[in-house]
Amino acid sequence: MDLMRSVIAGHPEEVYSLLKFKLGGCGTVQTKCHYDQMCPSMRTCYQYLNQTSRSFAAVTQALDGDLRYAVCIFYLVLRALDTVEDDMTIPLATKLDMLHNFYTYLQDPGWRFMESNEKDKKVLEDFPTISQEFRKLKPLYQEVISDICRRMGAGMAEFVQREDVDTLEEWNKYCHYVAGLVGIGLSRLFSGSEFEDAIVGEDTELANSMGLFLQKTNIIRDYLEDQVDGREFWPKQVWSKHAKKLSDFRQPDMSQNALWCLNELVSNALLHVPDVLKYMSRLRNQSVFNFCAIPQVMAIGTLARCYNNIKVFRGVVKIRKGEAVKMMIHATNMENFKDIMRPFCEEIANKMSPHDPSYSLTMETVETIRQLTTTSHSLTVQSTLTPLHVSCALVVAAITWQYWTQIHWIYEHYIEWK
Repeated sequence: MDLMRSVIAGHPEEVYSLLKFKLGGCGTVQTKCHYDQMCPSMRTCYQYLNQTSRSFAAVTQALDGDLRYAVCIFYLVLRALDTVEDDMTIPLATKLDMLHNFYTYLQDPGWRFMESNEKDKKVLEDFPTISQEFRKLKPLYQEVISDICRRMGAGMAEFVQREDVDTLEEWNKYCHYVAGLVGIGLSRLFSGSEFEDAIVGEDTELANSMGLFLQKTNIIRDYLEDQVDGREFWPKQVWSKHAKKLSDFRQPDMSQNALWCLNELVSNALLHVPDVLKYMSRLRNQSVFNFCAIPQVMAIGTLARCYNNIKVFRGVVKIRKGEAVKMMIHATNMENFKDIMRPFCEEIANKMSPHDPSYSLTMETVETIRQLTTTSHSLTVQSTLTPLHVSCALVVAAITWQYWTQIHWIYEHYIEWK
């Protein structure tokens, strides 16, 4: 199905990327884990990583050295903390106490929480396994993870008592607590591993922007999902200019107002791209570069699709899997990184209207990104594929699809009992 989507959308070059990925040719996310050499508790942690975030798990397990496991534990600790924040069945007083003190549980071998109803509750129920592995990490890694957990828990406690986000300043603050601190923590781990220079961990402003860019993208994209769940993360300072209630944007007669609000938020998120580019330019280790580059190019691709797109208020907006895989394969150096980001910037520019209230801000930001992403070459995978190449790829795709379908049928009917 993913193969056909790429062809129908007029991007047969993505077929090559999909096939390469399916056949194990995407080194950026190939695991470096040796599960047969791990102790049971370490294997369990990687199992939880794979169960709670397939995308993050893939890039994490491709990291080099002991950094790989430090990031795994970092993620699981924050996933457990986030599960507490998300669980609406936990009484407020209990939740506040847990959020403020969660970092102390890392040193408590017996602490676990058995009363969560969230889908990722396993990381709370088996927290002793995670905290045990945390205490095996080298002291520098432990210090970073514990500090970020403490600061994030305090920030979550501040916002968990509020129904919405009022100002852009508060939006930045919320995104800092839930994502900017992740960027700061990861950057300190990168430097602590000595795979990256000290400046990567010391420049918290750039690291914070890395997280804010991703978080704002998620908040923008997830408007409808959050509305259904009764959550509101779009800043009132922006949406109140266009509607009486944030939920009004779901009404057909509010489409133009909804798009104006959406476009202003996308423009705000794009303000972080210059910091993202500067941060990425400092990275030296290939596995760290891949780890950071993949979510960033996915984010700007998602923003480009969301910009001026009424589907944000009607359903799910996302990039094609073939497009995502192509980016994963090619986002391996700074030149390619810029070459991937620039077309998405142009996609936004092509959808801009002078009648949009945020037109000037968007145009100024887009022009800045254009200048910063200028390179000496252009990454055009499509232009390197002749009609013969494309035809061959489609034939192989059809054969491979039939093969995968048969294998899946055999699995469903004969092997499922295992």
